[in-house]
Amino acid sequence: MTEAGSAGAGTLTLAGLPIGHREDAPPRVVAALQDAGIIAAEDTRRVRQLASRLGIRLGGESGARVVSYYDANESRRTEELVAQLRAGHDVLVVTDAGMPGVSDPGYRLVTACVDAGIPVTAIPGPSAVTTALVLSGLPTDRFCFEGFPPRKGQASRFGELAGERRTMVFFESPHRLAATLAAMAEAFGAQRRAAVCRELTKTHEEVRRAPLAELAEWAGEGVRGEVTLVVAGAERAATRPSAADMAAAVAERAATGVPRKRAIQEMAKEFGVPKREVYDAVHR
Repeated sequence: MTEAGSAGAGTLTLAGLPIGHREDAPPRVVAALQDAGIIAAEDTRRVRQLASRLGIRLGGESGARVVSYYDANESRRTEELVAQLRAGHDVLVVTDAGMPGVSDPGYRLVTACVDAGIPVTAIPGPSAVTTALVLSGLPTDRFCFEGFPPRKGQASRFGELAGERRTMVFFESPHRLAATLAAMAEAFGAQRRAAVCRELTKTHEEVRRAPLAELAEWAGEGVRGEVTLVVAGAERAATRPSAADMAAAVAERAATGVPRKRAIQEMAKEFGVPKREVYDAVHR
């Protein structure tokens, strides 16, 4: 346990499951699946398949009761699980792969348990985020996780991230990958370094490292499998431009017929500063 809980309450345990290879399941996860009374799973079928491959029997008189816990029922199920925990039952939360709560259900339940004084702990396991990061060949000393890019408003989101100097890690579905890479190339620059990590730890694992524009062209031919995308941060400018220099550069670009909003975005990328900083310089 990581904290003192309410008297008689069970413990909520978040367990990281393998992202591909079942032998990556740590011994503590195997033991937790064997001993659990209640398992809240993003996909009950998948956790049963994993347990079977690990030689664990779920359900029945001796196995854990498995309940679904996914986006559509997360709010209702959270209340039910908190009630079970209050009654003294331990609950194990798992997702399809990786750590619960990281772009997967789990956050709401942890928050509810913390508010109720119910003990919460975790069993660490494989992570697509850090696995892709170390395989990317990009700087690992400072990074940020951005989850799934929005389906709408990508230009705005990527424009905000154009000046981010940390290496960025994203999740993306294979059928949207080409469009996302193209939008990143537009916002970050065609030559910004990146890596597409596909089917990590699985039989057909692939890591493709190239500039964003090249990756976008490659992905246009079709990509399959689970995808984690790693993008290099913006390079620090040799000398930071003054507000006057930024405003003058935008004015010069706008004089050629480029809309001012686009000119601000382009100058932010060129100077390696947040778009808001260029915007403020122009409007001052």
